[in-house]
Amino acid sequence: MTGFIAWALFLLILMEVIRAYFVSIRQVAANAFKPDNSGLPPFMQRLARAHMNCIEGLPIFGGLMAVAIMTMRTDVTDGLAYWVLAARVAQSSIHLASGSETAATLRFLAFAVQLVIAVYWVFKLS
Repeated sequence: MTGFIAWALFLLILMEVIRAYFVSIRQVAANAFKPDNSGLPPFMQRLARAHMNCIEGLPIFGGLMAVAIMTMRTDVTDGLAYWVLAARVAQSSIHLASGSETAATLRFLAFAVQLVIAVYWVFKLS
C-alpha cells in the first residue's frame, strides 16, 4: 500500500510542479486550473486522469489489504501486492506516454490485471 500511495503522491507532485511552472511563466492564472486540467496540454489532462485513476483504486485495494490485515490473512495479499503496484505504475505510465488507441488498449490490460487480482482477493478473503 505504501508503494501505491507513493505512486499517487508522485503523480500529484508532478502535476503541481508543472502547474506551478505554468503560473510562474504566466501561462495560467493560479486560480484558473480545473480538476481535469482541461484547457492545458494533453499530457496534463492525461496526468490528471492517471492521478484520479490511482485515487479511485485506493479504496478498493486499500480496503482489501485492510481486511487481510484485520483478519490476519495477509498471506492472501502478500504474493500479489507487488503485481498490483507494477500494473498500476504501468497503467499510469502508459497513460502519461500516449493517448493513442494502442496505448488505451495496453492501459486497459494493466487495469485488467489489477481487477483480476482484486476479484481473487475478494473471493479468498470472503
